[in-house]
Amino acid sequence: MKILQLELFKVPPRWVFLKITTDNGMEGWGEPVVEGRADTVMAAVREMSGYLTGKDPGHIEDIWQLLYRGGFYRGGPVLMSAISGIDQALWDIKGKALGVPVYDLLGGPIRDKMKIYGWIGGDKPFMAAEAARKRVASGFLAVKMNACAAMEWIDTPKKIQDAVDCIRSVREAIGYEIGLGIDFHGRVHKGMAKGFMRELESLKPMFIEEPVLAENGDAFSQLAQYTSTPIATGERLFSRWDFKALFERGAVDIIQPDLSHAGGISEVKKIAAMAEAYDIALAPHFPLGPVSFASALQVDFSCI
Repeated sequence: MKILQLELFKVPPRWVFLKITTDNGMEGWGEPVVEGRADTVMAAVREMSGYLTGKDPGHIEDIWQLLYRGGFYRGGPVLMSAISGIDQALWDIKGKALGVPVYDLLGGPIRDKMKIYGWIGGDKPFMAAEAARKRVASGFLAVKMNACAAMEWIDTPKKIQDAVDCIRSVREAIGYEIGLGIDFHGRVHKGMAKGFMRELESLKPMFIEEPVLAENGDAFSQLAQYTSTPIATGERLFSRWDFKALFERGAVDIIQPDLSHAGGISEVKKIAAMAEAYDIALAPHFPLGPVSFASALQVDFSCI
């Protein structure tokens, strides 16, 4: 079996799907995209396609290494998202060829269900509590919300207080038996994040996500001293080498690699194994389309 062709499909609202077809008619699907940069990633996939035509699609690791190491420049959101979609499609072909789900090829399932949370926004405080109630009423055992709008490097105490009051209204609406994840989205700088995180302690968040931007890696170690709440990050990290420094600092408790950005199924499985060795939890990030979601399930079903 050989790879015959690659086809790309751009689909609203922000999806890109890749179909890899083999010479015996088998098809595999992937989702290579960066939000807001779909055309750029599509161009990268097309540039990589010359390496793929005629290759055995079952040689997934060999192809991954070829695409990653075959150029002078490596890593980053565009190149790794292109590799991610290709990798997903190759695993899809292998699973279909062997007649098994991909998680069986990764060692088999260690769970048959996965915990999820319901997103409630949070940018509009007057709507947050009601949105949380609706999520809980529909059966969710956890919700996640934005912490605040973008803050200045050093902002006013009122901006912090308003954000805390909004989050408190959600906690009061759902009680303490429901998990409450709080996503800073990297909108807060280190100087403001310190006090903000301390103010949230009494509300017992399930985790605080991206308290600062991922590129400010050293700041995570400092911010960890200001809270007992688990810290999460990783959606804007793109390979095991990006995560390596984060693990070594020992400042985060949950990693969130994205299956369409962090090298696909092959790479995220390796990142997850590294995280386990550092006693760090895995929570794959998947806000995109159905192929990305299905890929995340394969990894999550097969990892601690």
